[in-house]
Amino acid sequence: MGYYDREANVQEYIKMAQGYDGRVLVEVLKRHLPLGSRVLELGMGPGKDLDLLSQDYAVTGSDSSPLFLDLYRNEHPDAELLRLDAVTIDTVRTFDGIYSNKVLIHLDPSELQGSFRGQAQVLNPRGWALHSFWYGDKAAEEHHGLRFYYYTEDDLTRMVGDLFEVVEMARYRETDDDDSIYLLMRRRE
Repeated sequence: MGYYDREANVQEYIKMAQGYDGRVLVEVLKRHLPLGSRVLELGMGPGKDLDLLSQDYAVTGSDSSPLFLDLYRNEHPDAELLRLDAVTIDTVRTFDGIYSNKVLIHLDPSELQGSFRGQAQVLNPRGWALHSFWYGDKAAEEHHGLRFYYYTEDDLTRMVGDLFEVVEMARYRETDDDDSIYLLMRRRE
């Protein structure tokens, strides 16, 4: 059973995430990915960023937690949602873009490389991906049974390998200066 398969943990996350969304990240994506494109959000959680993305894109939300999917589906019965693991991304569907906001931070380096391989499989040729991470080179931390990994520019560039072209990478502030980093990349042909 995963951390977010428990109702109390889902409710705690929703409360903790109040006041945060990926508005800045969605604006970065909009500078590159044409409006109306098909986008997959990995790890949608309560759906804040899914709502933002759906204003400009044909978006499919996904999460590994059935609780997050059920909560969102109760409020948005017509939403296109998939239960997906962020590493394997086991779907036959394809997308023009993939987006995640501090979701892949729970993946160790080997899992993150696996996720990038899975993303390359479901992205259309020259498709875009935008992901955010906690920035840093410190060791993984564990809080409330969840592991958190920190990544630097060098880490991310190395893990992307020859699957993607790194188009933009920048640090930004979520709670402290330069505590976060986003990676915008495009699938190679």
